[in-house]
Amino acid sequence: MWVGGVKYHRGVFERVFRLKEHGTTVRRELVAGLTTFAAMAYILAVNPGILKAAGMPGDALVTATALGAAMASILMAAMTNFPLAMAPGMGINAFFAYTICVGMGIPWQSALGLVFINGCLFLLLSVTGIRQRILASIPLDLKVAIAAGIGLFIAFIGLKDGGLVVYNEATLVGLGDLSSPSVLLFAGGVLLTCVMIARGVPGAIILSMLLLAVAGLFVPSAQGGMITQWPGKIFSWPASIEPLFLNLNFDFVLTEHIKAIPVILTLLLVDLFDNLGTLIGVTRRAGIMDEKGNVPKLGNALVADSIAAILSSLLGTSTVVSYIESAAGVQAGGRTGLTAITVAGCFLVALFVTPVILMIPAVAVAPALVAVGLVMFQSVTELKLDHFDIAAPAMLTILFMPLSFSINSGIGIGLITLVVLGLFAKPRRFDVVTAVLAVCFLLHFLEPGLRKLTGP
Repeated sequence: MWVGGVKYHRGVFERVFRLKEHGTTVRRELVAGLTTFAAMAYILAVNPGILKAAGMPGDALVTATALGAAMASILMAAMTNFPLAMAPGMGINAFFAYTICVGMGIPWQSALGLVFINGCLFLLLSVTGIRQRILASIPLDLKVAIAAGIGLFIAFIGLKDGGLVVYNEATLVGLGDLSSPSVLLFAGGVLLTCVMIARGVPGAIILSMLLLAVAGLFVPSAQGGMITQWPGKIFSWPASIEPLFLNLNFDFVLTEHIKAIPVILTLLLVDLFDNLGTLIGVTRRAGIMDEKGNVPKLGNALVADSIAAILSSLLGTSTVVSYIESAAGVQAGGRTGLTAITVAGCFLVALFVTPVILMIPAVAVAPALVAVGLVMFQSVTELKLDHFDIAAPAMLTILFMPLSFSINSGIGIGLITLVVLGLFAKPRRFDVVTAVLAVCFLLHFLEPGLRKLTGP
C-alpha cells in the first residue's frame, strides 16, 4: 500500500511537472531544491538585517521574507515549470532601505506603496510587451555597469556594517579599528567566505554565516557580553506578520510626484535587469532556452515576476525577484518547477526556527553582503573599458552608487552621461526610451534647484 502510494505520487509529479520529458526524476528535483535553498538561505537573515535600517520590525521581516520567497517560488513553478526560485532581491532591498527610507526620509510604509506601484506597472508592461522594449533600449554596457555598481554598493554596505570602513572627518572614509574583536571577526569572516566560494563549497554563504555566529558566542562585544546572544529557544511558531501585512500607503506618491517618478523608474530598472538576467542565465544553463536564444513561456515568467512584486509589497518586504542561486540547483540536476516547490517548502519550514535566524549578529551577516557584492561585481569584466564612450557612463554608474550611497543616483548619472556623449561627443545610436529615462532622472536631480527658483 505504501509503495503504491509512492507510485501514485510519482505519477502526480510526472503529470504536473513532466519529469521524463525534461530528463529528470523526483529524487533529483528534491536534491536540486535543497541545493538551491542552501545557496540562498542567507536571505532569511540578510534581508531583515538590511530592512531593519528602514525601521521595520526584524522578527516580522523574517516571516515576510520566508512567505514572500515561498509563495513567489510556487507561483513561478505553477506558471512556467521552471526550476527558478524567488526571494526578496539583494540590491533592491538595499535601495529600499538606504536610498528610499534612510536617504530620502520616506517612511517604509510609503516605500512599500512604491513597491506596489512598481509591481502593477511591471504587470502592465509585461502583458503589453513594453517591458521587453525597455530592456532592449538600454545598451548592454550600461546593464552590465548597473549590475556591477549594485555589487560594489552592497559590498560597501557590508564593509560599513562590519566596522572595517568607518567615517573619517578628514578623508570621509577610513579603515576601522582592527584591534576590535568584532572587526577582526568580521574581517576573518570575509576571508573565510571568499575562500569557501572560491573552493566551490555548497551553501558557502549561509555556512560561513553560521560558523561566524557560533564563533561570536565566544567573542566579546564592545557593548559588553558576547557578540552572539544565545536564543532562549530554538523552535517557535512563526512571528506575526501583522506589523507589516497590508501596512502600505501612497502618501509619498500623492504629495511628491516629481520625486516619486525617478524612484519608481529605478525600482523598475533594477528589478527588470535583475529578473531578466537571472531568467536568461538559469534557463540557458538548464537547457530550457532554445538555440536561437528564445525562452519558452517568457511572458508567463514575466507575469509571475510582476505578481510576486505586488505580493511582496502586501506582505511587507522589498521586491521579490528571481534568484541567480537557482543555478546551483540546476547544476545539481533541477529541470522543472518541482525544484522551486522544494525551495518553497524549505522556506516554510525555516519559519519555525526564527529565534536561530534572529540570533545571527550583524557582524556575521556583513561578510555575506561583501561576498554577494563581489560576485555581482564580477560582471564588470564584460565591459569594453578601452572605449571611452563606453567607459565613462559605465564607470560613473558604478562609482556613484557607493559614493552617493544611492543606486538611484548611479543609474541616473549613467543614463544622462550616455545620452550626452551620444549627442555631442562620439555619435552613438540610442533608443528614444533611453533618452526619456535620462530626462526623467535629470529633472529629478534638478528638482531641488527648480523648486527654489519657483518658490514653495
